[in-house]
Amino acid sequence: QVQLVESGGGLVQAGGSLRLSCAASGDTFTNYNMGWFRQAPGTERDFVGIINQSGEYTYYADSAKGRFTISRDNAKNTVSLQMNSLKPEDTAVYYCAAADLHSDGSYDYWGQGTQVTVSS
Repeated sequence: QVQLVESGGGLVQAGGSLRLSCAASGDTFTNYNMGWFRQAPGTERDFVGIINQSGEYTYYADSAKGRFTISRDNAKNTVSLQMNSLKPEDTAVYYCAAADLHSDGSYDYWGQGTQVTVSS
């Protein structure tokens, strides 16, 4: 099992930037691909992006491409989401999640989420 704790959320004006972090503990961090998701009030949780276990590959939702960057530091067991050019529609609770490489690839572990609010 792995435990995940997000941090770095807050209030930012449109056009600004935020960097979210997710600290992992428990199981070996490199056993997991790491994803970021977000959920706005009254909506379903949406995929933002994913980084593979080595950090070599990333993939983003269209809404995140060109503005968001996911990175990971396997020595520190952390994954980050750098968000630039933020828009009010990026307002949501952001979650990191871990997908075990040795299972079916589903996201079995989730953090508690961190609130991001973008004002216009």
